[in-house]
Amino acid sequence: MNRSFSDRKYIIIILILAVGFIFIARLFYLQVLDQSYLLSAESNVLRHNIIYPNRGLIYDRNGKLLVYDEAAYDLMVVPGQVEELDTIEFCQLLNISDSTFKARLKKAKSYSYYKPSTFVAQITKEEFGFLEEKLYKYPGFFVQSRSLRKYPLPIAAHLLGYIGEVDNRDMDQDPYYRMGDYIGKSGLERFYEKELRGSKGVQIVMVDVHNREQGSYRNGRYDTVAIPGDNLYLSLDADLQSYGEKLMQNKIGSIVAIDPRSGEILAFVTSPTYDPNLLVGRVRGDNFSHLSKDSLKPLLNRAIMGTYPPGSTFKMVNALVGLQEGVLHDYTSYSCYGPASTPIRCTHDHISPLELQEAIEQSCNPYFWNVFKSIINNPKYPSVADAFNAWRGHVTSIGFGHKFNTDIPFEQSGNIPTASLYDKIYQPGHWNALTIRSLAIGQGEILITPLQLANLSVVIANRGFYYPPHLVRAVGMPEAPIEAYKQKLFTTIEPQHFAVVQEAMLDVFEGEHGTARWAKLDGVEICGKTGTVQNPHGKDHSMFIAFAPKEDPKIAMSVIVENSGYGSTWAAPIASLLIEQYLNDTISRPYIEKRILEGNLISK
Repeated sequence: MNRSFSDRKYIIIILILAVGFIFIARLFYLQVLDQSYLLSAESNVLRHNIIYPNRGLIYDRNGKLLVYDEAAYDLMVVPGQVEELDTIEFCQLLNISDSTFKARLKKAKSYSYYKPSTFVAQITKEEFGFLEEKLYKYPGFFVQSRSLRKYPLPIAAHLLGYIGEVDNRDMDQDPYYRMGDYIGKSGLERFYEKELRGSKGVQIVMVDVHNREQGSYRNGRYDTVAIPGDNLYLSLDADLQSYGEKLMQNKIGSIVAIDPRSGEILAFVTSPTYDPNLLVGRVRGDNFSHLSKDSLKPLLNRAIMGTYPPGSTFKMVNALVGLQEGVLHDYTSYSCYGPASTPIRCTHDHISPLELQEAIEQSCNPYFWNVFKSIINNPKYPSVADAFNAWRGHVTSIGFGHKFNTDIPFEQSGNIPTASLYDKIYQPGHWNALTIRSLAIGQGEILITPLQLANLSVVIANRGFYYPPHLVRAVGMPEAPIEAYKQKLFTTIEPQHFAVVQEAMLDVFEGEHGTARWAKLDGVEICGKTGTVQNPHGKDHSMFIAFAPKEDPKIAMSVIVENSGYGSTWAAPIASLLIEQYLNDTISRPYIEKRILEGNLISK
């Protein structure tokens, strides 16, 4: 009897557990499997439209709009839904060839048979209106809204960069992207991609057998909204940038202008340049191919990727190192015998002997050879290599020989040679100041970028420190500056050593024998230094650095004009005009401006 009751008890427990399990299984089916099944079963009549967010806008330092989005469309394809169609009519509709049609459909199938991918990208509003009327005839194809970058001012193409379709590497590195998405490929579009791109949304819609939308699926229950990207607020002055590009027309070279009080880049000119609108939309591929084949290399950003010997502009660096090391003083004098000087000749005859300030004003090569020799033969160091390493440490502290690692992509580091390099070439202990004498006048193995050269001007203007040079002031909101760029970076040169260098640079414009006296600007004290850089492939490069005003400097810059001769001939007047434009917002010397604007230094 008891055993029978016990058996019934276990049977009842099992029945209760079974019923409970059935209810749980049913709930799981309804809540999870049924939804997945429905979505799978209805996949042939549901379309998952990606809602692409607007990329962030880009403004200059004064609030001028430099980049915005304009409506466009992509023709999408789901290969598994494509039926037999009149390919001739379809190709005519899209203005593509039959072979292009087949290649794109094959590519879409290789990506996914059931997922949509881009068939024709970036269709304009006008093209979309014509296509929309015919699209019902072609099952498996639909249009998805996108946007194109638009540039109201045709300037700063290299700085702003461009966007392009993602490749397999992009998709492997970041699962956010899928085939047909766009990503920043260069410039600020690349560096600030994650901030600019925003977040995609999804809208699930029902479509009929004619590929026409019938409404949202389940009242948008599974839809997500797109979140726009953050705006960028640049340090760039659009007016100054535009003027710089105008002055550099028909010339090869660069201009980099920086606010020494913050490290903000005011102008970032490379020449030749191009209209950034050329690399937008369906014409991008053809235009990119044309630009990449141009012998003048308009796609090359010379401001950060061009490397040059600094020439005479480097004499101030050796002067500062000599002063810091105690082997040079303001009153130190050396004789010069002009072009007859050895082991380094001077480019011209001038007063002799001369002291440091006069040597900078006159750009005397033999003077700075003696300065460099005294640095390398400094008796406080046990060897030439040790003295050289001390010299190199000072030079790199000024910003040479390494990247600044801010928001400037593809920046080159340049080159400041090492003692180990000369040990390798000449054997340890078998080289000395005479062996490497070219470094005294900024030649030899030294290579700098225009950005680094502009930073030298900043260091001198600030008497020994600089802020990391950068392009973006704030992200998201204009009053949200980037804290990382506010840190002062100090050189190894003490502030008191810069006074004589600043006075000498003022004499370059104001002095009786100043090499840039013809570009003097009344009412503004400009400090500068010319450089004429030897070029083994042709005519010398014209180089110049400057900052102004002397007291409380607001702009510092470098100008390089390739294959154009003396620094005073082209680079100095360009710098002087830019400084006047920035500080006075006007040009008072139209005769100088006319000569620069009409100058064509590119051989046809």
